[in-house]
Amino acid sequence: MASQKNVCEVLLDNLHAVGARQIFGVTGDALNPFLEAIRNDGRFEWIAVRHEENAAFAACSQAALTGGIGVCAGTVGPGALHLINGLYNAKREYAGVVAITGQISHKERSTEYHQEVNLTKMFDEVCGYQAVIDSAEQMPRLAQIAIQRAMIEREVVRIELPIDASEEPVPNLRSHYHVVTKPSAIIPPQSEIERAAEAINSGKKVAFFCGVGCREAKDAIIDLAKRIKAPVVHTLKGKDIFDYDDDPVVGMTGLIGNPGGYHSLRDCDVMVMFGTDFPYDWFLPDGPQIIQIDSRVANIGRRAAVSVGLVGTVRETVERLAPLVKDKSDTHYLDLQKNRSQRWLKAMDEQGDLSNKGEPLHPQLVAKAISDHAADDAIIATDTGLCIVWIARQMRLKGGRRLVGSFNHSSLGSGFPTGLGAVATHPDRQVWTMCGDGGFGMAMQDFVTAVRYGWPLKVVVFNNSELGFVKMEMEVAGYAYNRTATHLDNPDFVAYAKSCGGDGARIEKADDILPAIEAASKSDKPFLIDAVVSAGELVMPPHVDVKQAWGFGMSKIKEGILGLKGDHVQWDNWEDEIKAAR
Repeated sequence: MASQKNVCEVLLDNLHAVGARQIFGVTGDALNPFLEAIRNDGRFEWIAVRHEENAAFAACSQAALTGGIGVCAGTVGPGALHLINGLYNAKREYAGVVAITGQISHKERSTEYHQEVNLTKMFDEVCGYQAVIDSAEQMPRLAQIAIQRAMIEREVVRIELPIDASEEPVPNLRSHYHVVTKPSAIIPPQSEIERAAEAINSGKKVAFFCGVGCREAKDAIIDLAKRIKAPVVHTLKGKDIFDYDDDPVVGMTGLIGNPGGYHSLRDCDVMVMFGTDFPYDWFLPDGPQIIQIDSRVANIGRRAAVSVGLVGTVRETVERLAPLVKDKSDTHYLDLQKNRSQRWLKAMDEQGDLSNKGEPLHPQLVAKAISDHAADDAIIATDTGLCIVWIARQMRLKGGRRLVGSFNHSSLGSGFPTGLGAVATHPDRQVWTMCGDGGFGMAMQDFVTAVRYGWPLKVVVFNNSELGFVKMEMEVAGYAYNRTATHLDNPDFVAYAKSCGGDGARIEKADDILPAIEAASKSDKPFLIDAVVSAGELVMPPHVDVKQAWGFGMSKIKEGILGLKGDHVQWDNWEDEIKAAR
């Protein structure tokens, strides 16, 4: 007769049933039984990171790339709390992540015991469900509930393993039960689909606005857009779905968008939103009819006044909508936006051309060169900050490339651990993680993790010795440059990478770029490119309003006054910006 399985062993069976194979975490006393179960099980790989927050970001990356779940773990109290920021990112990205935490024994609860934290209360904001295992009998049901919610509802869930329950045998184990692993399609009522078709048919200038929810529906959306001559605008998260080579695609709107994307939405008379919860409502029009298709009812009408809201998965909804939409022949609106987009795209390519020999180096050159030479199925993991701008404007993600990052939570320091999760998930694919120097400095302790597991991760650090995006935000808001707050004193990043057992190269001029990219591409070690770039790059949105122009102008006046008073840092800042502009 087979021996009874304990709480941790049953948990592993449930995780394995939905495809989990790796667990990112930092162990500790309360997790020791769980680690022993992993060792005896043989089906899982424990990935020992140096910080639990990085474990959570890596698990989020894995869930986003696979459509399955990611798993991370931290022990009692502080170890568990370190997970929260990365888990909040998973919540905002709708990435199904299972967080496993230890807990002190029941007899010590409410005594202010060593490292005691009420984790249920602390995780209540981030988790859609928490399974607190107080007795072994609970494990089969609670684990199934939690893991299914992560898998199907794309929620963050937490499973708490108190040290005095973890090794208890599970009695009366349900020998036959089905774990749900496949999500269902959602189809709106036919009457609402017909209303949407009527609105589209009535439009003279129809524009599509597409988000990450379109991943399974790209071909159907492009075909429909071609038929009705609608420009296709996409969000940043949709950049690895839609590309300029797809005929009606005009690119992005928003602060880092382009004029074609901006005017396609602002000037249309019917806008159709497909699978996007784009948060910047001031870039959305308030005059035209708006049709919104989303699988989550909470997203319908959240950002703009909607004429027709369809709760449905995008592919299935478009398949039923398209036959009801009449073809259009007038190409003027689409042609106008495509011309705007192509002129802008040409300007972006010129900014990133390696013939630009100016120093300090323009970051656009680095981003475009990686775009031109990375593998066709490369994964691009990104941090928050100015590196996002160069990805949006100088990089192409057509074909089999993927983009993953902290797009809604926008957590500084997320880029490097997101890359760890990507390369752990796909060690056979080329993974580039694009970081600012501020973001990399927050997570660089886990470079040794990439070395330990032999992952050939390619890390690009845009090293401008500034929190560059924050500096830009200050100036647009009308504040003078504040060197004390935004300047960074950086170490030798390449020396650091080599001291960890990896490799790297420093680039300071245009001629250094391609040799560094070639070395990184060939390296079987983690490879860091320290790109010393200009701190004076100005990022202009596709449309500058009066408030932004006024704020930037006021910041320059204030900087000039401070400079005249003896603050010579202001003159240095102006010199950097003038050099970058030239």
